[in-house]
Amino acid sequence: MNAGGKGANQAVAAARLNGDVCFIAKVGNDVFGRQAIDLFIKENIKTEYIFIDDTKPSGVALITVDAKGENCIAVAQGANGDLSVDNIKNTEAILQEADIILVQLEIPIETIEYVAAFADQHHKKLILNPAPACMLSDDLLRKISVITPNEKEASMLSGIDITGMETATQAARVLSAKGIETIVITLGKEGALLYQNDEFDLIPTSKVNAVDTTAAGDVFNGALAVALSEKKNIKDAVKFANLAASISVTRLGAQASAPYRSEPGFEGLKD
Repeated sequence: MNAGGKGANQAVAAARLNGDVCFIAKVGNDVFGRQAIDLFIKENIKTEYIFIDDTKPSGVALITVDAKGENCIAVAQGANGDLSVDNIKNTEAILQEADIILVQLEIPIETIEYVAAFADQHHKKLILNPAPACMLSDDLLRKISVITPNEKEASMLSGIDITGMETATQAARVLSAKGIETIVITLGKEGALLYQNDEFDLIPTSKVNAVDTTAAGDVFNGALAVALSEKKNIKDAVKFANLAASISVTRLGAQASAPYRSEPGFEGLKD
């Protein structure tokens, strides 16, 4: 058993990369929930806005990994599925302080829509990692500053079947037309396709021996949030995120695979 959950993985990744992280979440009143909070505290993550659900258990996932390091995940949401708009209303003070708000789709869509509206109203930069994949309204998408789908998620959101770089660029244009400022489509070992201001950049990643891709996308997103909070430009932020993700796939586990800022490799990137 390993600690996981998309939001939790992203929070841990950001904290290990020297981000000042407050995690908003909900866990069950059970051993998994208590263990999770203890782990967050050890990672120097602020936990005062982690809500406790007395009726539902903490979310769990069963993960299978094949010989090439690719994973398949079955999730039971548990308390994550009850992180409500009312909960978020109680966190608005900390959201006001945030440089970057990072969200994903393991919480209710109405909660995500509320956070997006808050970010839009208060001119906060909002990163949406649209995973697990599902359809999203154009009204929500236009409030997103940065969206970070993988190929499957970008295909679903754009209606373009991504089979290579040409179709990936088409999908990015479709998403941009919905009002999203910056599109970053993660392409696994090929790196990440960045689209902003009508310009494309394919930002490569390091070639590594992948043993487990679980949480690679989460590490990417946590690292991207940290880099943007440090006022890196978007290209350097994606390079930073690529590096963090490439390190994570060489290790087993979810949160356990997230690298630390002190590890070799990061010193070569721009501060």
